[in-house]
Amino acid sequence: MNIVTLAWRYLCARPLTTALNALMLALGFAAMAFVFSAQDQIERAFERDLAGIDAVIGAKGSPLQLILAGVFHLDVPPGNIALEEVDRLRQHPHVAQLIPLSLGDNLAGYRIVGTTHAYVDHYAAHIAQGRLWATPMEAVLGAQVAHATRLGIGEAFVGIHGLGAGGEAHDGTPYTVSGILAPCGCVLDRLVLTATESVWQVHDDLHGYDDMSPAEREALQTDREITLALVTYRTPLAAVTFPRYVNQATSMQAAAPASEITRLLAMLGAGTQVLQGFGLTLLLMAGLSVFVALWSAVREREADLAMLRMLGAPPKRVVGLLFVEAWCLALPAAAAGLVLSQLLLSVLGFWLPPGADSLLQAWRWTPTLGWIPIAAMVLATLAALLPAWRAWQLDVMTLLNRR
Repeated sequence: MNIVTLAWRYLCARPLTTALNALMLALGFAAMAFVFSAQDQIERAFERDLAGIDAVIGAKGSPLQLILAGVFHLDVPPGNIALEEVDRLRQHPHVAQLIPLSLGDNLAGYRIVGTTHAYVDHYAAHIAQGRLWATPMEAVLGAQVAHATRLGIGEAFVGIHGLGAGGEAHDGTPYTVSGILAPCGCVLDRLVLTATESVWQVHDDLHGYDDMSPAEREALQTDREITLALVTYRTPLAAVTFPRYVNQATSMQAAAPASEITRLLAMLGAGTQVLQGFGLTLLLMAGLSVFVALWSAVREREADLAMLRMLGAPPKRVVGLLFVEAWCLALPAAAAGLVLSQLLLSVLGFWLPPGADSLLQAWRWTPTLGWIPIAAMVLATLAALLPAWRAWQLDVMTLLNRR
């Protein structure tokens, strides 16, 4: 009988102890794997969606709120800004590119964003079906939106007022799907894109544009607003002077994504540290339990180990038996912990609103998860060291004479 088979037989001989130790190990590894997966995916999503965006311009309020609303579409924007001011800002010598964003409606919880083709180009997204919008009231669906809504090219849909489900439907101004984006792994996957004029037209209809007088229509056209603007600097030096200019010389606010996301990750870090500490505590308790089980096993199996020695097994083989037993317990527990962590991510995805659920996705391998099996091997090895040393020190003749 080889050493692995013998180790499994010993584990199966103590089913309750083995099951409890495996459960504690699996829970500890699951907690650690969950934190690693969530932290890695969130950081990668932030880094991916922030690429090339140096500042977010919006109404005065919370800078972090501007970033979450304008870049990740996870929050409500603080208000609107005048299109006239944005156009003046576009001519600023520090601005290389300015992408307008107009929010206000949603489709099945996915936000409808009025913008320009530059928004698609910024993320290097490509059309999988159809084409980009060419006229107002044409819309392009992100890959995730198309999958969730099952809408196809040429089909019509209406927006729901507000950024969440449950608002009033704009039945009088339906959109037509002109294209579907290929998956890009970025924020565009969970958005419905259209022309800025589409968003204006929908809300003009809501406020009775057809019944307005010519003077009222002209005033409305003059006072057009958008929600946010994404700015790319022409030179790195702009990061020093441009936000100060916007905040002091205009009625708008400029938020720097890099500093705000660093602050957000620092706040999230406290929560992840608590979860990591919880997982580490479980692992330490599980490791101690494995050590106690192996130590007790050596005492209970003294006669068996002596018999193995009498049959010609060298001391290193007896010691190896204990290490293999610990590894046979820890590695399946680590695998179970990895599966359990992904199930937890799946459950969490059901709780998140549409759009936000793509930030945390189950069954996505991240490099940090590769440390879980390594940690299992190290923990099992440490737990088996003292029992293995005791097995090495057993005197065969003394044990046989005692028997």
